[in-house]
Amino acid sequence: MLCPRCTSNQSDEIKFCTSCGANLQAVREVLDPPEGKKFDWGNTWVAEMFMSGQAAEIRKREMERQLGITPEVKRYNEIKAGVIVSCVGIAVTIFLLVLMQGIAAHARPEDAEILTRVWVAGLIPFMVGLALIINGVFVSKKMIQVMERGRKETDALEDGGPTPRGLRAPDTSEFIPANMSSVTDETTRHLENVERKIR
Repeated sequence: MLCPRCTSNQSDEIKFCTSCGANLQAVREVLDPPEGKKFDWGNTWVAEMFMSGQAAEIRKREMERQLGITPEVKRYNEIKAGVIVSCVGIAVTIFLLVLMQGIAAHARPEDAEILTRVWVAGLIPFMVGLALIINGVFVSKKMIQVMERGRKETDALEDGGPTPRGLRAPDTSEFIPANMSSVTDETTRHLENVERKIR
């Protein structure tokens, strides 16, 4: 090992540099990763760039869960964003209406006709905000109810509730008899009957 202070070559077994007295053990601890903990490229921004859409969505949900962002909070944020965007749309519509009326008063008649209709562009953000509000109030609410129902069913199964028919614990050696016959059963019976007739 090279001493970082005096750059002299030192043995790997010694704790202090024989030339300058630097603490080589501390240097080794800094340079070597702790036991069992290696660098994980999966936790870097480089890995996020190459993630599939599904993996990115799972990671995003996990981050939201750790930050305490529940579906209900997301729903309220969506409604709030819709109200803000709608208000901005109304403000833009009014601004364009007043501005274009003033400009149209001094423009040629054929240009004035176009200028007086520019205010309609302000309806675009208003309609986007209205869509966000409707989605937050109705659609997201239904999605949250479905998620809650699924979570309650999962919790009931984990708490020892009724188990689904035909499923057993993964560590069991119990054999579950099938209530239906195999696809080849009828063929096998038919072949046995044919063999008996031939003899």
